[in-house]
Amino acid sequence: MKFAQERVYETFVGPFDPCPPVHCKTYSTPPQLFIPFQPPGLPQFSPMQALCCGTLWPALYSPYESKHAVSPAMHGKGNRSDGEGH
Repeated sequence: MKFAQERVYETFVGPFDPCPPVHCKTYSTPPQLFIPFQPPGLPQFSPMQALCCGTLWPALYSPYESKHAVSPAMHGKGNRSDGEGH
């Protein structure tokens, strides 16, 4: 079962809106909306992969993809690569 987990809708733009218009917005739909019950024999991740994905079943896996770019400098914040451990 594969369903689009990200949906798009068009917004209303009024003639007197003070802000710049955003014509299309997106929202996420969780996979459990499309699986009303757990069917027998549903494939499973391996235990280690299930811990990494946050679910045992691939059909219920929903990755979070940020719409904002995260700079590599933010990941290493507080870590010094020059050998000094202040």
